[in-house]
Amino acid sequence: MYTRSLPVAVSAWAVPVLVLGQFAMVAIVPVAVVLTTVLRTPRLRPLRPWAAALAASYAIPLALWAIGPDRAPSLSRDMSPVLAGVVVATGFATAIACHVLGRRKTLASH
Repeated sequence: MYTRSLPVAVSAWAVPVLVLGQFAMVAIVPVAVVLTTVLRTPRLRPLRPWAAALAASYAIPLALWAIGPDRAPSLSRDMSPVLAGVVVATGFATAIACHVLGRRKTLASH
């Protein structure tokens, strides 16, 4: 019985927008919302792999920025374009999975 979750959908779409808009550090908030909401809500269990992938893809550049010896004052400036692309792609994939899984279960119940 999966139904869509508005906070998860909005937060998943916000991650790529924030990273592409050079607000990568602020993107920690929607990543945390997606992860905590999906892990705490039993009906969102099908989204757990997607939420974990999003959190992991964001955690890697964040950790590299935090432990780097010569870190930039901004995560966006320090993040590799490849890692930024991975975070953006994972954010899009998570958002699309949220909509597709919700639509599939909704159509099956009618």
